[in-house]
Amino acid sequence: MSPSSFSRRRFTAALALACAAPAVLRAQEAAPKVVARQVSPSAWFVQGASALGNPANRNFISNAGFIATPEGAVVIDALGSPQLARELLAEIRRVTGRGVSHVVLTHYHADHIYGLQVFKEAGARIVAHRGALEYLHSATATQRLAASREELAPWIDAQTRLVPADLWIEGRHELVLGGTRIVLLPVGPAHTPEDLVVHLPAEKVLFAGDLVFRGRIPFVGQANSGHWIKALEQVLQLDAQVVVPGHGELSTSARQDMETTRDYLAYLREHMGRAAREMQPFDEAYARTDWSRFEHLPLFRAANRMNAYNTYLLMEQEVK
Repeated sequence: MSPSSFSRRRFTAALALACAAPAVLRAQEAAPKVVARQVSPSAWFVQGASALGNPANRNFISNAGFIATPEGAVVIDALGSPQLARELLAEIRRVTGRGVSHVVLTHYHADHIYGLQVFKEAGARIVAHRGALEYLHSATATQRLAASREELAPWIDAQTRLVPADLWIEGRHELVLGGTRIVLLPVGPAHTPEDLVVHLPAEKVLFAGDLVFRGRIPFVGQANSGHWIKALEQVLQLDAQVVVPGHGELSTSARQDMETTRDYLAYLREHMGRAAREMQPFDEAYARTDWSRFEHLPLFRAANRMNAYNTYLLMEQEVK
């Protein structure tokens, strides 16, 4: 490359960066801050926005948590971009004075995993359920990342990558770090095939991942809603006093908030199941269903029809 060509490219790159900088700064100012809130003597969480991921919120739409131990923090989920993960890592160091020993993934959805590479580079050991392997190596995961590089730029870019776990578990698993006991419980297939919840028994804290959505419509997607309801009943038996949901505000009324998610799923199954059994067209069934109990919740318009349609398809399979 000639010196003049190099100079032109450097100038073009600098100009593009200068033009993008104000937009990036505005997005940073508009996005929710990655600020840790303490929920028990050893546990904290950060809360994302009740919104769809976009450049303005930097894909900060999910929650993450961490548990301080004498051997380093155990992080629960990695947030939706490398920049968010960097900010979370800085917050962990500020709060605990230590680095991160492990990252436990409740599931492999994009808004929970795109920050993984930052923790991996910081030396953390990643733990997830083996059920995520199929998705991780699928065309869907690759295509989703490619779309995110366009839709969520500059926060998701060509350097953002999918990161596999270092330890894939299948059953109940415990981490004991400096005397702190943390229990990982598989509860899938529910929201995803690989759902895990993270329980801190000594402090009655449960990180529920996307098993629980608080203050907004859940994202059902391709979920097995029947198993999801059973999983909620299972984790209710843990008798947690504090629940950190995958999305939404901290819960200190665990049973009530889990029952809200459960009741929404049951309502979908009841009405879409009846339509499937009676071979009623989906559009007609959706229009006739009374959604007034849920339509005030954030993201109702964005997610409810899709949730109902996916449940309709699932119920078609179940009634055959």
